[in-house]
Amino acid sequence: MIPSFKNIHPKFTLNGNYFDKKALKEVAYRFVKEGKQYEQTIGNFLIDWLDEKAYVDVFTSGSTGKPKQIRLSKQAMVHSALATGDFFGIKEGNSALQCLPSNFIAGKMMLVRAMVLGWSLDLVAPSSNPLEKLQKKYDFCAMVPLQVENSLENLDQIKTLIVGGAPASSALIERLQAISTKIYATYGMTETITHIAAKPLNHQPKGVTSIYTTLPNIQIRTDDRNCLVIDAPRITEEKIITNDVVEIISETEFDWLGRYDNVINSGGIKLHPEQIEEKLSPLINARFFVSAIADEQLGKKLILLVEDVAQQLDASQLLKAIKDSKKLSKFEIPKAMYTVQKFSETNTGKVQRTKTVALLGL
Repeated sequence: MIPSFKNIHPKFTLNGNYFDKKALKEVAYRFVKEGKQYEQTIGNFLIDWLDEKAYVDVFTSGSTGKPKQIRLSKQAMVHSALATGDFFGIKEGNSALQCLPSNFIAGKMMLVRAMVLGWSLDLVAPSSNPLEKLQKKYDFCAMVPLQVENSLENLDQIKTLIVGGAPASSALIERLQAISTKIYATYGMTETITHIAAKPLNHQPKGVTSIYTTLPNIQIRTDDRNCLVIDAPRITEEKIITNDVVEIISETEFDWLGRYDNVINSGGIKLHPEQIEEKLSPLINARFFVSAIADEQLGKKLILLVEDVAQQLDASQLLKAIKDSKKLSKFEIPKAMYTVQKFSETNTGKVQRTKTVALLGL
C-alpha cells in the first residue's frame, strides 16, 4: 500500500525522538517561536506539511531566472520520497542527516523522506562544513558541492551521499575516488520535486564515463532541440520540457551535455560552455564560467569569467596556461578573459551567469 501524506511513519524520529502527528505539530510551532533561524524554516515547512491541504507552495531556486512560486502535490512528494528510497536502498529505520537549508525543495524533501520512509533524521544548521563537529555515522545525506569539498576528511561518516544544486568540478570528483562513501550526482529541479535521475561520482571503473540513470516510474525523451523531456506521472500530470541538452543512451539512461540557453554559436560553431568548463576545471583554482559577448566577425565571442576575490589574478598568464595545456580545441579556447570580484548568485549560492556578465558593462 502506498503511504499517504496524512500519516507519519511509526519508525520516524527527529533528533532521536519519535513524534506522532500531533506532537510533531507542537515541535514545529516551538521551532517557529523559539528556534534558531534554520529551525524556524523547518518549523514553517512542517506546519504546512501537517495541515489539511493536499499541497504546499514552494519557490524555485532562481538559477535560470527569477525565483517563482509553484504548487506541489503532497502525495506527489510522497511518490518522490518512495522513488529515492527505492533507488538508493534507504529503508525504514535507516539514519539520515539534514544539513541543507529547508526553504528550498532539496531541504524540504529530506524531511518528507524521513517522515514517509521512517528514517531517523538528525538536524544540523546548514554550513559549509556540516560534518565538522559530528562523530555519528549516517546511512544517507544530501549536500551541495561546497559542503562536499569542505567535508572530504569526514565523508566516511556517510554511507550514501547525493550531491546537487550545482555540478561537481572535475578536481572535486578526482578527490572523491579514494573515499568509501557511495557518492552520486543528482539531476532534477523544483518542478520534478528534486531528483529524477542520478549518476555515480566514484567507484567507477577507470576510463568509464558516468551517465544518469532515472529513478523508478520516470520516462524520458528529447524534443527537436535535443532537450530532455520528462514524463513523471506520479509526480506531475504535465510533461516537463527542460532546456537541458542531453544524449539519450537508453530508456533509463542519458548523458547531460549542457543548457540549451547557454549554447554559444561562435562563427557557426556551437559550443557547450559546461563541457568547456569541465576541461578547464583542473587549471583554475577559483569559481569561473565561460560565456559570450557580441563580436562583429564571429557573432558571439567566447570569453572566460573568473571570480577574483583578491583581485590578484594574471589574466594573460592564465590564458597562456590554458592554451599550453592543449585540453581545449582551437574553437573552445576563450578569446578573452575577465575577472569579477564577486559573482552574482541566487539565495542558494548558484551562479547567475547573465547577471554576472552584465557586471562587466560590455
